[in-house]
Amino acid sequence: MKALIKKLNQPFFRFLIVGGINTIFGYGLFAFFIYLNLHYSVASLLSTILGVLFNFKTTGKLVFNSSDNRLIVRFFAVYGMVYLVNVGLLKGFQLIGLNVYIAGAILVLPLAILSFLLNRKFVFKK
Repeated sequence: MKALIKKLNQPFFRFLIVGGINTIFGYGLFAFFIYLNLHYSVASLLSTILGVLFNFKTTGKLVFNSSDNRLIVRFFAVYGMVYLVNVGLLKGFQLIGLNVYIAGAILVLPLAILSFLLNRKFVFKK
C-alpha cells in the first residue's frame, strides 16, 4: 500500500489524476452549456476556455506546486503545440487507413506524456 501511495505522489501520476478531474470539469461545463440551449459551437468554445483556465490552476498547484499566474501564456502555448502534434498524428493515422476513433485512443497516453514533459520543462520548470 505504501508503494502505491508513493507512486501516486509522483508528479506524472498526479498529472494523470488531475487530467481526469479536468476532463470531467470540461465535459461538465460543455453539458451544462448545452442544457442552457447554447449552440454546440458556443458551448464548446466556452467549456474549452474555462476548462483550460481550470486546468492551468489545478495542474499548476496540484502537480507542479505552482500558483504563478504569469505562466498562463506558456501553458496555452504548450497546449497549442500538443494540439498541433495531435492533429498531425491523427492525419498520419488517417493516411494509413486507421479509424479516427482508434487513432485518438492510441494517442491519449503519448499525448498525456508529451503534455506533462512540455509543462514540466517550459511552463512550470521542475
